[in-house]
Amino acid sequence: MEMPNVNPPATTQHLLGEKYKIAAQTSLANFSFYMGTTNDNYEEVMRTDPKQVCGIKIFMGSSTGNMLVDVPTTLERLFADVPMLIATHCEDESTIRENMAKFRQLYGDKIEASMHPEIRNVDACLKSSALAVDLAKRYGTRLHILHISTRDELALFDNTIPLTQKRITAEVCVHHLKFHAGDYIRLGNLIKCNPAIKVQTHRDALLPALLDGRLDVVATDHAPHTLEEKSGPYAEAPSGIPLVQHSLNVMLDFYHAGLISLEKIVEKMCHAPAQVFQIHQRGFLDEGYWADLAIVDVNREWTVTPANILYKCGWSPFTGTSFRGKVLTTIVSGHLAWHNDQINEEKMGERLTFDR
Repeated sequence: MEMPNVNPPATTQHLLGEKYKIAAQTSLANFSFYMGTTNDNYEEVMRTDPKQVCGIKIFMGSSTGNMLVDVPTTLERLFADVPMLIATHCEDESTIRENMAKFRQLYGDKIEASMHPEIRNVDACLKSSALAVDLAKRYGTRLHILHISTRDELALFDNTIPLTQKRITAEVCVHHLKFHAGDYIRLGNLIKCNPAIKVQTHRDALLPALLDGRLDVVATDHAPHTLEEKSGPYAEAPSGIPLVQHSLNVMLDFYHAGLISLEKIVEKMCHAPAQVFQIHQRGFLDEGYWADLAIVDVNREWTVTPANILYKCGWSPFTGTSFRGKVLTTIVSGHLAWHNDQINEEKMGERLTFDR
């Protein structure tokens, strides 16, 4: 389920439809696309079919793609009127701009990636997420907050009711579970992302919240910028990390460390996403459902190298990392899509539909 901050941004029904046409011809994975919002495309947003589109995406803080929605009356109207799931990127824009101005005054053009979590800081995340939750509670909106990165935001979420009854849900991304601010020294802009990867105390609070149900799903926020783009100065390097290929491996690392069970990984990466988004006949191994599954040797060791990275961007922050656990076979909608380290392109993935 991919984001609308592409070129051109998916902020009209026509452009959203064009993305679906491309995916039908080229996507080996099953797919859906968010409808994007701006300060002035309300009518286009309201034409979105809840059964055919995964959700409405609102950038409540600016990120790659310049799709910020920051007019209070627009936010109120969207939360009040949109009849389907709203997914939000939550960072407070005024806080970020103030922090960036301070750092530019102090460091000029010498700002480094290690300063990213201080510029896009905890306060920016909490202020924006709290606003989204407040709006959702006020209007009864079905809200899903994307890529939670701080300990402070966890108090906004409820684990006392079943997932299928929640009106407000949240995700955590594998990079926020895996990395912390100390990793900027080694990886620099390669792990520059929005929201920022923060200090270890925040990182360490996220997995327990995933396990106890305050955080509902594991995602990637996959963003395959080129290595050339990421190699520029901090202020010019785009935010985002290619992650989808190795997301299961990161979670299996936690399994081998005794921090999570295989059943919980399946719950948070398969069952819960299907429940949160009400995906039709997906997410469970059940009679009558589509066959989407991976066959994994959980003990096979292997190392990420440029030769086995499948992203078109050709790089990963995990290059040189050894993982224990290897995907042997992938079946997509009943089609053998990956086997013996080979992609099978005989059949494309299916467009997801939704029970709404």
